[in-house]
Amino acid sequence: MTATSTTTGGARTDGARIESTRIDGTRTDGTIAVNPVLRVAPASPAVAAAYFGASLAFHADVSDVAAALAADGDPGFVVLDSRSTESWDQGHVPGAIHLPTALIPEQAEQLLDKAVPVVTYCWGPGCNGATRAALALAELGFQVKEMLGGFEYWAREGFEFETWEGHERRAADPLTAPVGADDCGC
Repeated sequence: MTATSTTTGGARTDGARIESTRIDGTRTDGTIAVNPVLRVAPASPAVAAAYFGASLAFHADVSDVAAALAADGDPGFVVLDSRSTESWDQGHVPGAIHLPTALIPEQAEQLLDKAVPVVTYCWGPGCNGATRAALALAELGFQVKEMLGGFEYWAREGFEFETWEGHERRAADPLTAPVGADDCGC
């Protein structure tokens, strides 16, 4: 039995032989180590740059949206909540426009200006409602981005939100936002 290790070769207590793996992915016995991460090789730097650059054209994160909305003046975009009325009442980004995805084709042009980019959001990372809303808006000719993390991460990162009862704010979840800092520094 042979196991892959990033440590120096040696013997394990169960008697199995351990092969060392170098940084370049080759083992000391000359074979190439295969793991789930590198089973498909990373893209070339040029392809990766094109992909990640394009990704930023389609997405905004919660912290960046919050910072832009909190700054003095017009942020240059509107925020659109694409969830149901019940979800909107439970909590939404202050100042957001409420337009459920199903109503976008018939109401978007009355509520939104095509010259102003739209940032869509839905519940959270486990929901693709903001993606569907962004698609519907793009098909109508709107400039659009999706807010990664949705309402879930807006609340988890400690930003104020509105409910049918008024304004609320929860403490930032230390697994999603830095404690005692304005941003994560990324």
